[in-house]
Amino acid sequence: MTINMTELETACRDFMLTTEFADTAHDLSHILRVVKTAKQLCAAEGADLEIVLPAAWLHDCVAVAKNHPDRPIASKLAGDRAVAFLSTLDYPEHKLSAVHHAIVAHSFSANVPPDTLEAKVVQDADRMDALGAIGVSRCMKVGGAIARHMYHIDDPFCQQREADDKKYTLDHFYIKLLNIAEQMHTQSAKQEAQRRTEFMRGFLHELGREIGASD
Repeated sequence: MTINMTELETACRDFMLTTEFADTAHDLSHILRVVKTAKQLCAAEGADLEIVLPAAWLHDCVAVAKNHPDRPIASKLAGDRAVAFLSTLDYPEHKLSAVHHAIVAHSFSANVPPDTLEAKVVQDADRMDALGAIGVSRCMKVGGAIARHMYHIDDPFCQQREADDKKYTLDHFYIKLLNIAEQMHTQSAKQEAQRRTEFMRGFLHELGREIGASD
């Protein structure tokens, strides 16, 4: 069975336009960036675009806020909803489980290892969007949405305390963002992830200079 990728992509986009997003850092612009990166990684790594494309489009099709108790199962709920949606299209049934796994495994909160190349591509593409200039911007947007302080006044860069990103947005860099590049699975993603991480380290250095604290 040959899938019409243009029709599939249009259907997925239209579906996402009807979906409520968890916050403005996980809106349609995030989806579009993840899809673009996923296509690039898919081509470079030789993954199955018929699995990667719908998984990238639909990975956030269930909205659960970052600080909601259901966050750890958000990707499972999204995978279930994505499969239900794809089942209404002319999409091959034997690929549904692979799409479901790629969506479930993309999430940090779910803590599910990606077992397929396609799942690794989708996870790398989603995590790439947490890095660089866009990553800094999204982190700040989420912090504002859940009313976190920007940083700990006495120790902004977690030099003498344990990081706590439930209270401080800047702590999220040390708990998660600065470690993402090392967790990338595909070779194609690793170099770009390192470049974006260096940008974020530069941002932290400049912030430290401006607030009179050392990073």
